[in-house]
Order: sequence, then C-alpha cells, then structure tokens
Amino acid sequence: MLAASYFFYGYWDWRFLILLVGSSLMDYYFGLLIFKAKTKPLKKAWLVFSLALNLGILLFFKYFNFFIDSFGASFGNHLDFLHLHILLPVGISFYTFQSLSYTIDIYREKLSPTKSILDYCLFVGIFPHMVAGPIVRAKDILPQLASLQKPLKNDFNIGFSLITIGMFQKVLIGDTAARFVDHIFADPQYYSSSELLFSLLMFAIQIYADFAGYSNIARGSAKFFGIDLIDNFNQPFFSKSITEFWRRWHISLSTWFFDYLFNPLVISFRNWGRFGIAMALMITFFFSGLWHGAGTKFIIFGLLHGFALTFEFYTKKFRKKLFGFLPIRINAIISTLLTCTYVVFTWLFFRAANNDVVMLYLNRLFVNHTTSTISLDLYGIFFTYFIAIMVIDYFELKTKNHEFLAQINPAIKFGIAIPLWVGVILYMYTILKPMPFIYFQF
Repeated sequence: MLAASYFFYGYWDWRFLILLVGSSLMDYYFGLLIFKAKTKPLKKAWLVFSLALNLGILLFFKYFNFFIDSFGASFGNHLDFLHLHILLPVGISFYTFQSLSYTIDIYREKLSPTKSILDYCLFVGIFPHMVAGPIVRAKDILPQLASLQKPLKNDFNIGFSLITIGMFQKVLIGDTAARFVDHIFADPQYYSSSELLFSLLMFAIQIYADFAGYSNIARGSAKFFGIDLIDNFNQPFFSKSITEFWRRWHISLSTWFFDYLFNPLVISFRNWGRFGIAMALMITFFFSGLWHGAGTKFIIFGLLHGFALTFEFYTKKFRKKLFGFLPIRINAIISTLLTCTYVVFTWLFFRAANNDVVMLYLNRLFVNHTTSTISLDLYGIFFTYFIAIMVIDYFELKTKNHEFLAQINPAIKFGIAIPLWVGVILYMYTILKPMPFIYFQF
C-alpha cells in the first residue's frame, strides 16, 4: 500500500515525493523525541522545532511569493526579482496538518508514538486522502493500520457505493457545472446581473459536488482496504447558521482548527471574557482563509466567516428573543436561506481570480444588463443540479448514513449505479480536458 501510494504521488512529479518522504521521516522521529523527553521544557522545545520545520516548508512552497508581493507593495514593487518559479506540491497543506496533529497530540499526551515507521509513513501518505483530505488524525488511522485485516465483503459494498456517488457528484455535476462557471468568471463584464448571480450559485454547486465527490471517492477507496476515513461533509446546505455550516462543511479542517488553534487561543485569552472568544474566532478564520490560498481574497474569505461567527456568538440570545415568535419551521427556513446567501456571497472571493474581478462582479451583479443566449441553459442546468444535490443530501439525512446506496436492495442499487457509471464514463471519454479537483491547489 505504501509503495502504491508513493508511486501514485511520484507519478505527478517524483521530486516532490522526496519532500513527502522526508517530511514523514522527520515527524516520525520528532514524535519519538517528544515522547522520550524527560522534562516539559524539552518536550516543548522538540515540538516547537517540529512546528517550525513543518510550517517553514509549507510557508516556503505556498506563501513565499505572496509575502514577497505583500512586502514589495511597500517598496514600489521592486522585489519581483525574488519571485520563485516553483510548483506547489499537491496536497502539502493536507499532509502537513496531519503530521502536525501527530506531534501535537504526543506532546499533549493524548497519543503514544507508533513503533512502526511504515505505519506512520502510510498514515501520512496513503493515496486516498493524501492530496485533498479528509485531514485524518493519527489516533484514528494508526490503530487501523496496526491491525489491518483482509477487507470484508461489506467493505467492498460500501466502498463501491461511496465511489459511485462520488464520481456522479464530481464528474456529472462538478465538472459540467465548472464549464459554465469558468466561462462566465473569465469575462464577467459580458453577462447580465441574473447570469452572474446564477453563475455564483452554480459555483456553490460546483465546489460542493467537486469536494464532497472527492471525499466520497477517497473514503470509498480506503474502504476497499478495510480503512475507515471520517465523513467530511454532512448536508452543509441545510445549515441554519454559519456556526452550523462549519460543523457540516469540510469537517476535518474545521475540527482541526478548532482543536489545535481555536481552543488554545481561547485558553490564552481566557481573562478577556467574551472578547477573547471573539478574538480567537477572528484569528482562527484568518488562518483558515490563508490555508485555502496565498492571496488577500482568501484572507477576506476567512475573515468574513470569522466576522459572521463572532456576530452569531454575540447576538445569540438577542436573535432568539427577536425571532422567537415565529413558528419553528418558518424560523428554520429563513435561517437556512440567510445562511446559504451569506456563504454563497463569500465564495465570490474564493472563486474570483483577484479582488479586481470581485469588485467588477459585484458592480455588475446589481445592475441590469441585456441577457445573453447562455441564460436559459444556465438557469435550467442550475436547478437540475440543485435538485440532484438535494436528493442525495435528503437520503443521507433521512438514513443518517452517507453509504445509503449500500443498504438498499442489490437489484435497485445496481439499477441506480449502472446508469450513473455509464454517464460518468461516456462524459469522461468525450471531454477533451479533464477538470482537476478544486482542492488539489491547496
């Protein structure tokens, strides 16, 4: 499994395989050093050294040019000569966070280091989750690797079901939606306000289908080997608040930030009361935005969510009193619509090429212009995809299980799966250029 995973990663660019292996070996031995250190200061010193090296590598590959541009703006943009023309290693943000959780948990005495270097390297580099998550914890995966058994028949059933749903989401919804979104976002000045609005809504469908699809494919692939990965999505479009949204969207990332950044900040700011919690939220989501990409638009994306969470924290009791007279179902519908509207708005910063495109988009979004021939196609496809996404989410919600397809009658299951696979294969065969997973860039 380790050899196959390294071949999978090295096939893209073998030079970055050296980085992955080196990072894994480094953190394996840091874990041992932290565990064996006799004093708390020495444990902390080894942890700081581990954090500095891991974050230093991440900062170098992902943020070096961004920091050069930021400082260069203060000096008349005369620092362009310092730019490095290097590729961003695929999945570096994901496997770096996984390694960090390992050493931090050992320092907190919540985890003992594994004795098997192969198990640790496989925990970091196993191919299903290596490049785009979920961000798994050592305490969840290492015990499974240490006692790995021959997969059961039900493991293949669940894996096949997850991959089937994931491929449908990624290929037939995410990829096809992306072609409309990319076309409009490339030249937003040529489209009407309604077309821009539906393009932004279509991006919400695209990013969810793309990333949830990948997560299902990853979980299904791991299940073929008898390994359970955590759910990364839990019907996020049913969220009634931004707080709830981050409990349902990219769960592995939001829980990582909660455990390893937000909680320590709250403890550090405990003397500041409610203001300390607000500060911890804003700092956490500043870094969450920065994790997603090296650019001010990603920082704004993070801060907007941090602001919304802070607002909800401060106004929780007031909002309950203000809207308490409404029937529960009406309150839930209004809250869900407001939450989704805000989330879609913030994704404009996520998707636009830069802040200038954001401003152009917003300017034209609220001004009527003549519609183009793309309008009817865009509207029809959006509602079709929205219904498809909601149907999947509805069955997940009702069955409380993402593997609902594995639990139905085999004849019905294959009656659903075969047409989906035929559509996926035909589409992949006919397109000229495959669409990469969105989160591969992180």
